[in-house]
Amino acid sequence: MEVADLVRFTALSALSHRLRSALTALGIGIGVAAVVLLTSIGEGLHQYMLAEFTQFGTNIVGINPGVSTTFGSPTGVLNTERPLSIDDAEALKRVPRVVATMPVVQGNASVEGNGRERRVMVSGVGTAMPRIFQFKVSLGEFLPPDDPRAPRAFAVLGSKLRDELYGETIPVGERIRIGGDRYRIIGVMEAKGTVLGFDLDDTVYIPAARGLELFNRDSLMEVDVLYAEGAGVEEVREGIRRMLVARHGGEDFTITTQQQMLDVLGSVLNVVTFAVAALGSISLLVGGVGIFTIMTIAVRERTFEIGLLRALGALRGQVRNLFIGESILLAGVGGLAGLLLGALIIEFLKLVFPAMPVSYSIPYAVAAELLAMLIGLIAGVWPAQRAARLDPVEALRAE
Repeated sequence: MEVADLVRFTALSALSHRLRSALTALGIGIGVAAVVLLTSIGEGLHQYMLAEFTQFGTNIVGINPGVSTTFGSPTGVLNTERPLSIDDAEALKRVPRVVATMPVVQGNASVEGNGRERRVMVSGVGTAMPRIFQFKVSLGEFLPPDDPRAPRAFAVLGSKLRDELYGETIPVGERIRIGGDRYRIIGVMEAKGTVLGFDLDDTVYIPAARGLELFNRDSLMEVDVLYAEGAGVEEVREGIRRMLVARHGGEDFTITTQQQMLDVLGSVLNVVTFAVAALGSISLLVGGVGIFTIMTIAVRERTFEIGLLRALGALRGQVRNLFIGESILLAGVGGLAGLLLGALIIEFLKLVFPAMPVSYSIPYAVAAELLAMLIGLIAGVWPAQRAARLDPVEALRAE
């Protein structure tokens, strides 16, 4: 029996029982569609998170007080011999290839202005914050380059906080209270939106030194460093390390490059995507059980046909290949239908929920189709072997 004859015979066998073949393929199709849908959501989340992290630029290094633990996060001021100070942030400006530095201290505090009050995020930062994180000022100006150790009591509002306190009124020059202390508003930031659950617009920015006083801290939470485009990140990292070791007398800090953060984030999201793919693959196993059941029934129904083929000279291996081929065909066609169904569902989700992060994952889609065909092969082996072992004479008597 030629390969072309084998393919033709297999296709005709599947078409002769259209409803049964369609229902069998449907089980595999639903499994493939589930894998495509879940992995597309996982891939969309992956790309969304990476975009959120990289929207502030890609040449940033973060320094935190304390030596990182085995979990990869800094232990903070509780395990540092010397706090991370504003003077440290100023000294880091002298590191080769460093363009700007920014001290950071954050917390929540009550903000009162225009007869209204809100409790919001208060960010104590440096004057280089808009440059480092690519923020823009819509009204007025950002914090001026005062003495970083004794800055004036200036504040810059996030766009949402401005709307909540002052509406459409221009608040530049107005006085507000932050944690009980008086500040003068000198600017309003452009809307930035929410990043990883933090509303950057419902924030007020004040000088870092005043933030330390407000939250009664002796150490910064972080120092962010912007280095020049094209500079080697390891060169910058080593320069920062040498500077801080010289100032602190030891390495009691943690330096994290943005690439390290992206690598860790990517690893976590890859695990999540793989996990949801494995979850969707359970449906494929259910579809495989369906193929096994249908092929077992098909062998019983076509016993006479098997005997006739053997009587006409078909070898056992050829009979076995007929049934395995039919099993793979059902799984393959069902998988293709599942890919189409998954793509339609994804397009529907994009149309109905535009903000939902959904993106096709081609490698997982291809893997799902190949896995479907593999399951079809495995599910068809035992029925095919049973068909091949039938005695031709006994099979002809079955009619």
